[in-house]
Amino acid sequence: MTTTWTQRGLLLAALTLAALYLFPLYWMYVTSLKTGSEIFATPPAFVPIDPQWGVFQYVWGLRGMGRFLWNSVVIATGTMVLTAILGTGCAYVLARYRNIWIDIALFLVLMLQVLPASLMITPIFVGFSQLGLLDTPRFAVILALTAKTMPFFVILVRATFMSVPSELEEAALVDGNSRIGAFWFVALPLARNGILVSAILIFMQAFGEFVYSKSIIQAVDLQPASVGLNAFMGPNTTEWNNIMAYASIYVTPILAIFVLLQRRIVSGLTSGALK
Repeated sequence: MTTTWTQRGLLLAALTLAALYLFPLYWMYVTSLKTGSEIFATPPAFVPIDPQWGVFQYVWGLRGMGRFLWNSVVIATGTMVLTAILGTGCAYVLARYRNIWIDIALFLVLMLQVLPASLMITPIFVGFSQLGLLDTPRFAVILALTAKTMPFFVILVRATFMSVPSELEEAALVDGNSRIGAFWFVALPLARNGILVSAILIFMQAFGEFVYSKSIIQAVDLQPASVGLNAFMGPNTTEWNNIMAYASIYVTPILAIFVLLQRRIVSGLTSGALK
């Protein structure tokens, strides 16, 4: 009986936390359908009285959201691919040649993640300007994001490679494979789940990036959706319903990806913890 009540209590606590976490998303979708007067009504309405479904068409068509989303996809995909290509080999080497100094170095590099992007953007902007990379602003943003996300990717994928038994690679070497062959045909296929999950997390992080894109990309046609959201914020007025509609369209694909791949993401994140 005690166990049953404990399970019910834990379930109730989990549902309460889930409701608290999901309520802002619900409020975002509801607010996008409200009129201006409903948004500021007191007390607030939890269901729109007169849903404004045309706001999504307005935001998508007249505000050119399709172009902004495409730029976000280009930047996020470029960051994911570049990080995966460079970070996978680095993670493999760090997983196979381990010592205390490597662990300390990884810890120090990972601590750089706590530095806010607003602090890093000034030296990055000056350096890219000297190198002429600002002429290709989207590529410059991809490089900046790759440098920022690389430690996180390497830490996750390194744990995945550490879970792959080194005896399998030694057997491949005995059979005549080179070190590169053992990595490509043995270690890499066994670690693909962790690599895929880490790449998805990098994509989701880069898809919502704002500071680097806002500072480096000046051309409106090349700006991502996170920067395009500023168009609804004027000096004298803020279009809250349009902002929420824009945010709804922006967030929904990421939510869908997370929901569809949640089991794979969890298994990939925990793969390095089991050995």
